[in-house]
Amino acid sequence: MNTSWMKARQTKFTLYTIVYVLVVFAVVSTVNFLANRYNKSYDSTSNKQFTLSDQTIKIAKNLKQPVTIAYWDQSSKFEGARDLLDRYKNLSSNIKVEYDDTDKKRTQAIAEGVKTLGTIFVKVGNKRQEAKALTEEDITGAMVTALKGGERTACFVLGSGEHSLTDSDRMGYSGVKEDLEKNNYKTETVKLLEKPEIPKDCTVLVVGGPKHDYIQPEVDAIKNFVENGGRALIMVDPPLKFSREQTDDNEPLTKVLESWGVTADKDLVLDTSGVGELFQMGPEAPLVTAYEDHAIVRDMKDTATGFPISRSLEVKNGDKTTVSKLFETTENSFATTNLSSPEIRQSKTDKKGPLVLGAAGTYTTGKEDGNGRFVVVGCSSWIANFFLRFNGNRDLFLNMMNWLSSDEDLISIRPKEQTDRRLTMNARQMTMIFYESVLAIPLIIVVAGVGVWWRRR
Repeated sequence: MNTSWMKARQTKFTLYTIVYVLVVFAVVSTVNFLANRYNKSYDSTSNKQFTLSDQTIKIAKNLKQPVTIAYWDQSSKFEGARDLLDRYKNLSSNIKVEYDDTDKKRTQAIAEGVKTLGTIFVKVGNKRQEAKALTEEDITGAMVTALKGGERTACFVLGSGEHSLTDSDRMGYSGVKEDLEKNNYKTETVKLLEKPEIPKDCTVLVVGGPKHDYIQPEVDAIKNFVENGGRALIMVDPPLKFSREQTDDNEPLTKVLESWGVTADKDLVLDTSGVGELFQMGPEAPLVTAYEDHAIVRDMKDTATGFPISRSLEVKNGDKTTVSKLFETTENSFATTNLSSPEIRQSKTDKKGPLVLGAAGTYTTGKEDGNGRFVVVGCSSWIANFFLRFNGNRDLFLNMMNWLSSDEDLISIRPKEQTDRRLTMNARQMTMIFYESVLAIPLIIVVAGVGVWWRRR
């Protein structure tokens, strides 16, 4: 048999080529198979904009029943939704994502109640909740509502100069209202001055910095609500006497807090460390970076919060209460008791930091799973519109609300907002960039080319 063709150079080259092609084909096929089965990505943005938040991950990892996310839209728009929805699917085997074409499944879309393109339903068993938009906050919020089986209600007290939910100005709470509703809370207002009674559907009662004294029936309503198993977030400002809108001492309310183990001192906390200047804040807005090991603040490590115009608190356990510190100021802070002058001046009698600004407590009612809970903060403007988005303030507030409503599993850092990373330049800098990019760099290339030509010549 003539086998010389097998030893020919052309035959060997052909065999090598076939082997190389097969190897490359096998490698590419394996990589594609693994990429399709294990969808992994790396988020290189500074604030991990394209990574699901700790809260969403925590909820997904703790799922004990199947959850289906159904996305209804035209098939041409499915790709735009996959980037977010597939991240949910990759978190847990209990999460299933369905992409349904509203045109091809018209009758099914009508039966499901689909009214607009891009409708998203989260289904848990027989429960179904619609997400308002294709965002992590809305989808995770709908998932929480479906899992918990209903909305919670936050009732804000009005009538004595508190911050208003409908006020969109700097000192208003319209931002708080928006964030609570995104996190599946209904918001209502309660005027205890007209009717000193807390509605039964209130999950959490919020007292947002009253300017005027509460009368005794109002205070009794708040006291009875907590001591019968209710939940309350109470924010009391320092009683400043130098402003046009002076803040009353509100002794009836502070006496109730004192009976629970939280004493709101009549002082103004100031921070002289200079750290606040990095965040464009003055000494009247003390910065907090140290937190205790309470469920509310456990995930706030290395996240700064600020509290403009605040008073210090003293904390101890009461007869029926267990009270814990949440956070305190730096050692470079102090509390002045001179509340009749806007001048910042430290004296020897001032209380030195660190100073407690927030506390959380539990009131023992004697009922099984019926203990009251309360959180006290010596400042109310820290969640006003002008300050709510400062660093970790929004997360801290929602953590407080979740703890008060016994949703500890939801306490975490929430979805991140997009960072504004625009480049701002003055006229001189823009002129320099113009000459460097339009004139200098092309000129250098031309000179280098001429130099190479001249050497070869």
